[in-house]
Amino acid sequence: MTISILMENKPGALMRVTGLISQRGYNIESLTVARTLDPTLSRMTLMVDVESRLRGLVIKQMNRLVNVLQAADLTDAPAVMREMVLLRVRATQENRTAILKESEIFGARVVDSSVEGFALEATGAPEKMEEFIAVMETYGEIEVTRSGMVAVSLEAKKLRLAPPIPKSQPETVGQA
Repeated sequence: MTISILMENKPGALMRVTGLISQRGYNIESLTVARTLDPTLSRMTLMVDVESRLRGLVIKQMNRLVNVLQAADLTDAPAVMREMVLLRVRATQENRTAILKESEIFGARVVDSSVEGFALEATGAPEKMEEFIAVMETYGEIEVTRSGMVAVSLEAKKLRLAPPIPKSQPETVGQA
């Protein structure tokens, strides 16, 4: 299940969300969270192992949490989902050209190069990143770091938040 959450950027907000997931006995497979354009808000993307019949209940429980403004299930919804992989591969002199060609096929770019090998950056769907890692393993010793899933809904609906409360104009003394 892929969950997208818009939440207040406050201490304890992340703990409340992860606490709800762990209390229910679900496993978080991926968690990514960062501030939005509005510094008071954060967007969180969670990949959670939940039975399909319980997905609606999980979203309902998320939406009740303090600091959560909106939780949405993106599992079957139109959405773009991506993950970044940073991969270091040791390369013999004979393999260097092949590694660079394979990297190009996967849209990866070289972020560092040394006599020992390459550091590569790739972004894409999780299945594509799994393939990229598997291909690079054939060239020898690798080290992998993954970002976790980030997702954005492609649905036309907008976030429905109450408009900001207008600040009252300061009253001037002596006006009639």
